[in-house]
Amino acid sequence: MSAQTIVAPDTVSRPHRVADFAELVKARLTFLVLVTTAAGFYLANPGRLNYLTMFHAVFGAALAAAGAAALNQWWERRLDAVMERTRARPLPAGRMSAVAGLIIGATLSCAGIVYLTITTNRLAALLAAATILIYIFAYTPLKRVSTANTLVGAIPGAVPPMIGWAAARNQLDAGAWCLFAIVFCWQMPHFFAIAWMCRHDYDRAGFQMISSGDETGARSASQAVLFAMFLLLIAGAPVAVGMTHAIYLPIEIALSGLFIAAAMRFLRTQLTVDARRLFLASILYLPLLLIALALTKR
Repeated sequence: MSAQTIVAPDTVSRPHRVADFAELVKARLTFLVLVTTAAGFYLANPGRLNYLTMFHAVFGAALAAAGAAALNQWWERRLDAVMERTRARPLPAGRMSAVAGLIIGATLSCAGIVYLTITTNRLAALLAAATILIYIFAYTPLKRVSTANTLVGAIPGAVPPMIGWAAARNQLDAGAWCLFAIVFCWQMPHFFAIAWMCRHDYDRAGFQMISSGDETGARSASQAVLFAMFLLLIAGAPVAVGMTHAIYLPIEIALSGLFIAAAMRFLRTQLTVDARRLFLASILYLPLLLIALALTKR
């Protein structure tokens, strides 16, 4: 990276500092944590909704997720500098110091755990702590070692609805594990599409992704189809455990069927445009499914 691309941290304007902070904590990913945590809390709540406790659960989970994202970027700042999609992030671009990124990440992570402990319960806080530890100390280093990193990385990504559930009930029963399994399987086609579209970037950084060497997209697409089919089955489990009314099932089948169709189209054509369509389909699928769960809740 040329010296001209480095911007001294003290020359960055206030609006840019806000944008850099949002980039550091992966604001869009953190927003997904907000949504899934809130969904978990709502679906677990047996009676009248306690909005204050729900806020505490969502806010605490968001703090923990933001901290984990910042620590991840601090760890990978040198690798991010060689990838086109990440080289403009504040740490590799030099707009924020590595020490600042580390302090922000550690502070937010600890704040999230402490906040959940005080305002909700220890189980929710332990789940948040586990999310941070797996994301930073398992998923992040594994990205340069094994293609299994995507499976490992999907674990912390699927825990937030369990945090919401734990905050509402102080236990993890079948419904919590259903939500975990749904979000876990959903992430696979989502990430396989991203990884294949960005495969050359990941190769430059030395990341071991399923898309590595998969120039046709056949391997990535076939795995996306497999997990989309798993999702069709798993996403129907809330009916079986009594979380939702039976009307949820045809809605879930329709949504999952469309998701499978997008994955199969990518497998058939092996085109970048269809990998992008699969990615967009995944973005639409999860909120629509969560809405269906909420509307058909028992």
